[in-house]
Parts: sequence; C-alpha cells; structure tokens
Amino acid sequence: MSTGEATTQRGAETLLAAYQAYRTALAGLTDAAAGHFARRDWAAARRDAVERLVIYRQNLDTAIAALTEQFGEAIRLRQTWGGLKAAFRPLAAAEVDTEIAETFFNSATRRVFSTVGIDPEIEFVSRAAPLAAVGPDEDGTACRRFPASGGLEALLGEILAGYRPGCGYEDAARDAALGAAALAEALAGATVHEAELVRAPFHRGQAAYLVGRLRGPGLRLPLVLALTNPDGRARLDAVLTAEDDVSIVFSFTRSYFFVDAGRTAELVRFLRAIMPRKPVGELYNSLGFNKHGKTELYRALLRHLETTDARFDIARGERGMVMAVFDLAGFDSVFKIIRDRFDPPKSTTRAEVMGKYRLVFEHDRAGRLVDAQEFEHLVFARERFTPALLAELAAKCAGTVRITDDTVHFDHLYTERRLTPLDVWLREASPEAARAAVLDFGQALRDLAATDIFPGDLLLKNFGVTRHHRVVFYDYDELSRVRDCVFRDLPEAETDEEEMAGEAWFYVDERDIFPEEFIRFFGIPPALRAPFLDAHRDLLRADFWRSLQEDHRRGVHYDIRPYPDSLRLHPR
Repeated sequence: MSTGEATTQRGAETLLAAYQAYRTALAGLTDAAAGHFARRDWAAARRDAVERLVIYRQNLDTAIAALTEQFGEAIRLRQTWGGLKAAFRPLAAAEVDTEIAETFFNSATRRVFSTVGIDPEIEFVSRAAPLAAVGPDEDGTACRRFPASGGLEALLGEILAGYRPGCGYEDAARDAALGAAALAEALAGATVHEAELVRAPFHRGQAAYLVGRLRGPGLRLPLVLALTNPDGRARLDAVLTAEDDVSIVFSFTRSYFFVDAGRTAELVRFLRAIMPRKPVGELYNSLGFNKHGKTELYRALLRHLETTDARFDIARGERGMVMAVFDLAGFDSVFKIIRDRFDPPKSTTRAEVMGKYRLVFEHDRAGRLVDAQEFEHLVFARERFTPALLAELAAKCAGTVRITDDTVHFDHLYTERRLTPLDVWLREASPEAARAAVLDFGQALRDLAATDIFPGDLLLKNFGVTRHHRVVFYDYDELSRVRDCVFRDLPEAETDEEEMAGEAWFYVDERDIFPEEFIRFFGIPPALRAPFLDAHRDLLRADFWRSLQEDHRRGVHYDIRPYPDSLRLHPR
C-alpha cells in the first residue's frame, strides 16, 4: 500500500470512527430512556431528546477537523473524496446500518463542498425503490411471537410480562383484562393466532409503546400498546389496532422515538407492513435518523420526477408574506423559500425565521407542529417549473434562487408534508367536518401552549389539516415560547374618547398579547364561532395563559398523548 493509499484508508477509518461514536452516543441515550420512564424523569427525557439531535453534528464536526489535519489543503480536492468514498464503502458495508453510515459520509462531503445537486463521484447515491413492506427478519431477532391460543387476555398478559418496566406495573392483570375487552371490540369476531411484537420498546415523552401486529386467518392488524407511568407504576393506557391511529403515533408532527431494535432498515420494513402509506423517509425520521430520512425524501423526489411530467407550481392557499411556497402534483410535500423581503407588517429577519425552524426541530411538537427538512444547494431543470412559479421566484426570492436558461438552483429551502390550509378546508368541508376542524383548532392551540409554544400569527391560513383531519401549525415566523410572551388584560376605557378610539389608547409593548382580541384575528366563519367559544372560551382569557406560563417556569411537563381519550383504558 502506497503512502497515499494509507492516508486515504486512515481517512476512511476516521470517518467510520466518528460515525461509530455517533451511534454509541445514540445508543447511550436510547438505553437511558427506559430509566427516565421508570423514574418519571420527564425533564431528563426532554434533555436527551434535544441532545440526540446535536450529537450527529458534533461527531461530524470531529470527523471534518480530523480529516483536515490529516489531508491539509487536499481535503478540498474532489479526487481526495473519490478515494475516501472507495475506501469507506467496504467499511460501511460491514456496519449494521450500511445506508445510514453512507448518509454520514455524504454529510461530510457536503459540509466540505456545498455540493450542488448530487455528485455520484464523491457521494453514495441510490435511486432504488423504497424498502418493501415485509415482515421481520426470519431469524426472529427483530420480533418476538406470542401465540394467542389461550385467548386475548392471556395474550396481553404474556406480552406485558415480556416487557418489564423498571418501575413495575400498577396492576398488570387488570390491564390485560381491560385491554382484551378493547381488543375484542376492535376485532369484531376475527380470530387471532399470534401477535408479533418488536423486541425493544419505543420510548417518547412520558410514554412507552410496544409495537407489533396481530396475525390470523385473513387478518393482519397493527398492534400498539401504549404504556404510561402516572404515579410511579406502569399501566396499559391504550390498545391501538387501527392503521390511522397507529400512523398518528408515528406522525411527522411528533418528536422522535428512542428504540433499539437491531438493524434500522429491518425495523422500517416491519413498520411499513403495519403502516403501508407511511413514507420511508418519515419512518426513519420517527426513529431519530432524520438525516437519513432527509436522504430518503430526496431520493423519493427524484424517483417521482422520473415517473411524471408534472411541474412544480405555486402551492394552493393564500400567499404568505415571509415564504414562497410551491409543490409538485403527486408528491406529498411542499417546498418553502424565505423571501428576500417581507411585506409589512412583518418585521422579522431571515436569521430569525431560520431560528424559529431550529426551535421547532428541537422542540416537542406534540402532534401540532409540522416537522421540516432543511436542504441546501438543490438544482432542478427549469422546464419542470410553471411560468407563474418562475416569475414568483424571480420577483420574491432572487437572493437565494438562481434561474438560468436550463436550471433553477436553490441555495436554501425547507420541505414539509403537504396539508390543506385550514381556511381552505373550512370553505370546502361539510358543516360537520368544518365544526370538528374548528374545535380541533382550539385543541391545537391548547396542545401547543402546553408545550410552551405560542403560534404568534393566529390566522387560519397558517394552520393546516392532515389526512387524519388533525389541525397542525406550519407557519413559524412569529412563533415564540409562551413563557417569553406578556399576556395582558385589555384595559377598560375610562372616557368616551378612549371607548371610540380607532387605535389603542394605552401603551403596548411589542411582546404584549391581548387574548381577548384573539377571536377577531382567527378569522373563524361566523357560523362556527359559537361552537368554538363554547369549547374554548378560556383561550380568550389572559389568566389562562399566565397560569400556563407559571407552570412552564416551575418545570411542569404536560403529557399530550397521540391518541384520543376515547381509546384510553383509564379515562381521566
């Protein structure tokens, strides 16, 4: 081996060591999740959830610094990275999660080169179809099988006994009986032969989840057992068997799980078997591998562009003052570009907007904030854009979008799951569906507030409706923490002049918020205001918000479950 080959091999091993250090740190946080659940240490669980998002970047930084010391100026030569890629390939192939190791390598190359588009000479590229929705590996390492020959109660009892939380159970026999009754109702007479459960529990927030499926003659049903720890002992809180309910648990509006289940690709295959409509990238995200999730999203986009003549076009809904938003027919994402200038009354800055997105990325989204992926230096053929969209990008985003005769180059953009804007939904939905959406809009505000988030801009156009008919928030430029706001009661006018004044006759600071005025800004159609106020009138009181502020300052951690109260075995 020549000196140059030895240096290249050492560089590849440096990258692998950094990747392995990342996985070791991740495993440590995952192992700690069970202890946090057992001890009800929700603050530690939250800290670890944020720490997990940081360790990827930290280990990547370590790798780049070490490579720079090894290679000097040659670190910026493409031929150096071509050699590193060739040397890294067999090292990655020996890892449990080869594809995630390759994504780590790609992150390093893009850190050095700011690659435009993709560069197959120095990046690992795959356009293969997404993972097939198949069962677990044949040797049974990913799942445990539980026969149901003794009946549903015995089945659930055995499953619960197989998972031993450090805090023990409040009453496992009681919960097995309650869960069996709920399960029998869901099965509606169908026969169950066995249950397959992922060996490792899924931890997130204040809950643990046992995830698997039920099998029987002509039967394939998801099975998720939600465990909580309200008073120092675990209890079975819900039994979920509907695909939609399980999909919401793994939703893009939730924070990521801690789970150790061997090879991640095998787990993703199994999860797709119970949630076939869930994109592969979103499943990787849900397991905490957001960088590889982003990789899978990009690959899915390229595959879609190869199979359709559809063009990128301006997204449906009212134009925003901060973002230009476009989409692609048949692809379930929207693309958001920060405008060069913001129309009044917006006074925020580009850096502040990007900071809001980082806050959401690190925050407990509680089912009410859309997870966004951040991309740099993407390039597409100009012919794939409508004239209207090209005109908008040229007029509003010329600082970060370069349009040539052949291409459109984006310096920076965000992607989010496509949603129906709430204002559009209310115009097009049935009266019953519109009423349900308005009530859920109020619940969304409550859930956000419980996680210390105040949306800022409360117009309905800034909220969207998912395919599960859940209302979520997606416009982050005025988002802030509840604890940082100043919630005030409207002063009472003391004179006729004050009463009739068209503007505030009292001092208002930029942080001041008057909840009594919310109903004016929501834009709720008049026919839907009464049901909203019947359910959520307290949202219009400043003392409601001040009480939440005190809770957050005292370190109170609210538990927002990803399933309705109607499915709970132990109602409040």
